[in-house]
Amino acid sequence: MATGQLFSRTTQALFYNYKQLPIQRMLDFDFLCGRETPSVAGIINPGSEGFQKLFFGQEEIAIPVHSTIEAASAAHPTADVFINFASFRSAAASSMAALKQPTIRVVAIIAEGVPEADTKQLITYARLNNKVVIGPATVGGIQAGAFKIGDTAGTIDNIIQSKLYRPGSVGFVSKSGGMSNELYNTIARVTDGIYEGIAIGGDVFPGSTLSDHVLRFNNIPQVKMVVVLGELGGRDEYSLVEALKQGKINKPVVAWVSGTCARLFKSEVQFGHAGAKSGGEMESAQAKNQALREAGAVVPTSYEAFETAIKETFEKLHEEGKITPVKEVTPPQIPEDLNSAIKSGKVRAPTHIISTISDERGEEPCYAGVPMSSIVEQGYGVGDVISLLWFKRSLPRYCTHFIEICIMLCADHGPCVSGAHNTIVTARAGKDLVSCLVSGLLTIGPRFGGAIDDAARYFKDAYDRGLTAYEFVEGMKKKGIRVPGIGHRIKRGDHRDNRVELLQQFARTHFPSVKYMEFAVQVETYTLTKANNLVLNVDGAIGSLFLDLLAGSGMFTKQEIDEIVQIGYLNGLFVLARSIGLIGHTFDQKRLKQPLYRHPWEDVLYTK
Repeated sequence: MATGQLFSRTTQALFYNYKQLPIQRMLDFDFLCGRETPSVAGIINPGSEGFQKLFFGQEEIAIPVHSTIEAASAAHPTADVFINFASFRSAAASSMAALKQPTIRVVAIIAEGVPEADTKQLITYARLNNKVVIGPATVGGIQAGAFKIGDTAGTIDNIIQSKLYRPGSVGFVSKSGGMSNELYNTIARVTDGIYEGIAIGGDVFPGSTLSDHVLRFNNIPQVKMVVVLGELGGRDEYSLVEALKQGKINKPVVAWVSGTCARLFKSEVQFGHAGAKSGGEMESAQAKNQALREAGAVVPTSYEAFETAIKETFEKLHEEGKITPVKEVTPPQIPEDLNSAIKSGKVRAPTHIISTISDERGEEPCYAGVPMSSIVEQGYGVGDVISLLWFKRSLPRYCTHFIEICIMLCADHGPCVSGAHNTIVTARAGKDLVSCLVSGLLTIGPRFGGAIDDAARYFKDAYDRGLTAYEFVEGMKKKGIRVPGIGHRIKRGDHRDNRVELLQQFARTHFPSVKYMEFAVQVETYTLTKANNLVLNVDGAIGSLFLDLLAGSGMFTKQEIDEIVQIGYLNGLFVLARSIGLIGHTFDQKRLKQPLYRHPWEDVLYTK
């Protein structure tokens, strides 16, 4: 066990099992104390590496993240404190690994419920190797104006009220972390504040004892008096009694052992800590208080009188000239986090993204205001979800059914079309799913699958202007523009695309109006007089029918319809649908374990 000061203004720690809030509180304390370097040198997160962004005052810093204790210790040889936020399941093993690092001097174990047998092994190893264990079941410790462990001392407000941003003259040790926060405040009210405070933890076998730390305080010149808060259960306080009797402590000790109310209960009571359970008269609070009093400690008659006893002891030392009260300083203002400042109404900040289609805040995500549970409970299909996320409204069932039909009919068109071919070649090159999918999607455009928007745009413009099919087609010819949605490499006037006929049949049965589709059919009739392959293809059918869906549903204004066509909503249907097929081709090639594709020479015309 160390015999003097544990921490200083240059102490740095390794933090095990990343927790944002306690680390940020440590860094805020650093800034409050005027430290030049952050007290957290590195973070250990098993299985992860990289950096974590946190704030050091107003400056955002990146703290290295290591995957192992060994790597972190090697990377930060000056970090000699190990703060362990692991769960009780792994706290012992990780703490032992830290103790075995030559650079680690102090290990603080936050977890409750660490098996006692494991704790005993840690204690034995630490004592044999002159190292310090604080905990388990501890909030940690603090040296005022220098360094603190995790959540010790609570919020910044409590730290400032307790004057922990600068050193005082009192050494404090307790079993309870919560009561430590309370006593820091109490001590600051009646003295010049603490110099160092430790919560050893409430387990039956703490890694270091009350007397261990009191003896340390006795060797620290800046500590002029000691305050001890014990509790019923165990016999830790008696080691302090023996130290007092043997004259090992020559500074005033003000002590109180909590739990005097236990005698009011008819049966034995287990208080909050594992060790707070009296196992006989000697372990009672009354017996401990009496023993401490007889050994020379200042012990009040009740907890209520504890503050007065501390005050009187401090004032006596001051009168004797043994304490020169610390000159008060004004700590810097800790910058408030933006999120908390916004919540409290102190600032307003512009947002960076606008979203109108979904909201994941609250109990469950919502699509266009419809809760996820309602979507499932009401039996919504893919078409309904698309209507909510794309059009921000619940379209009639015939509309969503039409959307689903379009997706099914356009999901795939065989392995020879350009999109599927690209995906197959990429899959056979051993690439991942996303790369294969994207390689196919990137071929979608005016020549492959991307003519739906153009077909809708041109058909709508021609119909709305009252053009005949003849005027429309000939006008496009004069401009040198091929009519989108017309023409097919395979289908003919006497061999129509069955998908087009299915879509037209559905629309005539369910749509209130099919005026744009009928115009597209008139255009097809005219183009077939020019060539037998100039049939209405699936792009033209979907484009014209989607116009009928938007106009006939009565749920969209003319401006909204124009915007939908302009933005590219309709091509989105083809992209969504064809993604299904492209993913299928990817899985198919990987399942078949096809080798790298090489195009055959005989299929290439080599020419000069």
